[in-house]
Amino acid sequence: MFGAFRPTQPSMVGLLWKTPWKLSRTRKANVRARLKRVDSVIEAVKESGVQCAALTKALELPKEHEMPARDKYTVFTRHAKGYRKGIHKVPKWTRLTLRTNPKGF
Repeated sequence: MFGAFRPTQPSMVGLLWKTPWKLSRTRKANVRARLKRVDSVIEAVKESGVQCAALTKALELPKEHEMPARDKYTVFTRHAKGYRKGIHKVPKWTRLTLRTNPKGF
């Protein structure tokens, strides 16, 4: 068949982007390193003496060493069976602040 809906190789294979169901050791280490770098930036801004609403909000967040592993690598979702899903399943998860979750979850 010819035309717009001809069977091409990507359309016949299935999913184009396959995401693993859990984070690898390397990706977990990268998550921890990213959290530590963010903590160091927050501390540097705090020591500079600048006062702003974003800084006070950032200081209320838990630091990397204060967070349990469950909060580092998973986020709350009401659609999943155990109300948690892997952090790498969230779109643009490297650019979002996902350090807090609802109480009890």
